[in-house]
Amino acid sequence: MTTPGEWHKSKYSPNGSNCVEAREHAAGADVRDTQNRELGQLSFAGGEWAALTRAVASEA
Repeated sequence: MTTPGEWHKSKYSPNGSNCVEAREHAAGADVRDTQNRELGQLSFAGGEWAALTRAVASEA
């Protein structure tokens, strides 16, 4: 289980790999590049984030 506000990387990502991190919060979620954290993040509204996670889960 994730804690809101904390950045998390997929448990399927090996250490040092090029991937993204995500953090959920009351308004939705943010996503950033693990290798370029200083460049900021993309923010998604709650409905957009829920739609994305549902779509990804249905493809698994």
